[in-house]
Amino acid sequence: MYIKNIKVYGSDMKFREGGIGISEDRFANTVTEESPAGEIFDGKGCYAIPGLIDVHFHGALGEDVCDGTPEAVETIARYEAYEGITAICPATLTLPVEELNSILANMAAFRALQKEGRFSDCADLIGINMEGPFISEAKKGAQNPAYIIPCNAEIAEGFVKASDGLLKIIGLAPEDNPDFEAYIEAMKDKVIVSLAHTNSDYDTAMRAFAAGAKHAVHLYNAMPEFTHRNPGVVGAVADTPHVNAEIITDGVHVHPSCVRTTFKMNGAERMILISDSLRSTGMPDGQYVLGGQPITKQGKYCRLVEGGSLAGSVSNLRECMVNAVKEMKLPLETVVACATINPARALGIDDIYGSIEDGKKADLVLLREDLSLAGVIKDGKILRDEE
Repeated sequence: MYIKNIKVYGSDMKFREGGIGISEDRFANTVTEESPAGEIFDGKGCYAIPGLIDVHFHGALGEDVCDGTPEAVETIARYEAYEGITAICPATLTLPVEELNSILANMAAFRALQKEGRFSDCADLIGINMEGPFISEAKKGAQNPAYIIPCNAEIAEGFVKASDGLLKIIGLAPEDNPDFEAYIEAMKDKVIVSLAHTNSDYDTAMRAFAAGAKHAVHLYNAMPEFTHRNPGVVGAVADTPHVNAEIITDGVHVHPSCVRTTFKMNGAERMILISDSLRSTGMPDGQYVLGGQPITKQGKYCRLVEGGSLAGSVSNLRECMVNAVKEMKLPLETVVACATINPARALGIDDIYGSIEDGKKADLVLLREDLSLAGVIKDGKILRDEE
């Protein structure tokens, strides 16, 4: 296949008018308009960007990955793919250890079937992000405090085993765990240790990053406020170049000015756009459940019924990306990187995913001039065509 008449997003983070060649399920420089090796597809002047990668979200269409059923994972993964999010690393909730092991095993089984060629119209399940259970009750947000436990390397290694190696990120609140540095040392070569739902001060966060933690979950949310005398986790992230930071750009969780300032402070190369979207994504307003707790969706907001804490987002990653451009006034070129190559590098899968380059997976999103969705190509096949 050859796709012509498009603005191609290159590995240099710039758009250029031209085309893209695809051979089977890979981008191929040898495929040209003169030698298309199949059909020629007219992109009608659209932006062509790599398939998006969401490293932190929970569900959609009434399903949550923590429901622990094959049907839930399939429904969610298919929804994400049709929305242009072609690779996913969903997040688990704070639940009992045995239940988490079962949830992880369920996702591992789904991924095994994908590797056999099943569910080709679903987003690739390329990892799992565990927010709990090693978090802080003080910053639990919408996580269930009944199942928060101290960090434990043996339990964490059990999670890795249950997931058959699919677990990529695991959260930690260091301030509640006196032996957190030993825990990080034990786990840092097995998974990415992140600071998540933490009340950590600046010094403790810096110690955690020095020990080998290298990721921060949804910056600003479920952590201490950044102030001039108490910079907290946000300040520690800014001062530690090897740490990547997630940020939710749905327009609800973080103020647009704060998002812009954070990009200037950290540099775009360390920022990862996430959705943190819930099962209520793609669903009407009403009541839903998150980790056994009732939540209410009203418009762009989703809150716990008890206490009113923000529970998560109802926008998928593509919608968050568009919002970052239109409402937060970030450059499209920058935002695309933060939803594609940055998460791919963070997970160590940038040899296959995250950019439009010869030999990489042919996952592609076509956007019109107004950034509305025009089409999705996954594994070199047209999955969605809105033209």
